[in-house]
Amino acid sequence: MAATSPRSARVLAVLGTIAATLVVWVIAVVLLGVRLDVRMKPGDAVQHIGPAAVVLAGLVVGLAAWALLALLERLTQRARQVWTAVAVVVLALSLIAPVQGGVTTGVKVTLLCMHLVAAAVLVPTLARSAVRR
Repeated sequence: MAATSPRSARVLAVLGTIAATLVVWVIAVVLLGVRLDVRMKPGDAVQHIGPAAVVLAGLVVGLAAWALLALLERLTQRARQVWTAVAVVVLALSLIAPVQGGVTTGVKVTLLCMHLVAAAVLVPTLARSAVRR
């Protein structure tokens, strides 16, 4: 079996992240009946999170993570370690938004699960794809 190229692994990481978060969305919204409504900050209007928003968020986050890894590979020999540390910090910070923005407990739990599932796919897959110089 041929080794997967870094580019192929990264494309799969982004697509896998999108797919995984969509699965969480389907389970929560379709199967459990959670209405994913959020407020970006207190006093803001409620916004509904549909499947298109989930796909777009997964794509943006995945491509940003990929871009950062590619940049670090050009700047340092420790790209994997630096990228992984940044990814863990970004994940930890990203968990604040669902807790503050979720309108109900079900929404908060769903959004937290989406963040964690995205990280569970994206972080190890992109870290393994790091090119060593």
